[in-house]
Amino acid sequence: MSTPLPPRPGPQPPAPQPLPGVAAIVAVGSGKGGVGKTTLAVNLAIVLSKLGHTVGLLDADVYGPNVPLMLGISAQPKVLADNRIEPLQAHGLRVISVGFLNPGDKPLIWRGPMLHSIIKQFLGSVVWGELDYLVVDLPPGTGDVALSLIQTVPLTGAIVVSTPSDVSLQDGRKAIEMFRQMKVDLVGMVENMSYFLCPHCKQETDIFSRGGAEKTARQFGVAYLGAVQLDPDIRKAGDTGQPMVLAGENSAPAKSLYEFARKVVSRVDEIKSTTRESVIQIQ
Repeated sequence: MSTPLPPRPGPQPPAPQPLPGVAAIVAVGSGKGGVGKTTLAVNLAIVLSKLGHTVGLLDADVYGPNVPLMLGISAQPKVLADNRIEPLQAHGLRVISVGFLNPGDKPLIWRGPMLHSIIKQFLGSVVWGELDYLVVDLPPGTGDVALSLIQTVPLTGAIVVSTPSDVSLQDGRKAIEMFRQMKVDLVGMVENMSYFLCPHCKQETDIFSRGGAEKTARQFGVAYLGAVQLDPDIRKAGDTGQPMVLAGENSAPAKSLYEFARKVVSRVDEIKSTTRESVIQIQ
């Protein structure tokens, strides 16, 4: 009896293609929802802009596109003559979101191929222009949208957001492993809602525990990008379309967000430098 032949490999998907004019693409993800991923992505993008960089923000969280609300914009982007899309402008950012195309409370019930199509369109058909950073706010988890993004463009790196609770960290570890399996550099891990500072007695309370993200980052050998406190003003600022960092670095609630953004800049520079050295060695 002859040995059956192994199945022939199917066609390989095309390699990720760089976005012309975009120097760095940074994804912001999380293992689970409710950890403040979009809040950090929005504030990160604005701080990068305030530091003098040209920044785009792609809201790829198709299931919960909250970026329009957090930036206080609700217009529809213009479709140009060549069917390209002009991003909207807000707080110094160039922004695109499914929320602009599907406003209101109607949900998007999409399967994988449709999600892949919209991600490709937002990357390839939007006129981003010259950007130092394109920040991509991913949906929580390790599903289709993250895979589509990774398959479409080469990411400079990914940030994993987690609260310090064991439940959040368990899913955060899965997000780290997903990016590693897909050969994406980890910019690092950030702990959101790390502690609550009582406005009356000024005592810190660890509502969701504390330090878990730093410990996890150390265990997995990734950079720790700092802790952002649980502050009602940060939530209120996002709900009103005036993100907290607009108040400036001297604002107490914004201080940890600026520190986080500066660490991201350092890590991205480090990753890009290492990548350049690897390319030179290969050549």
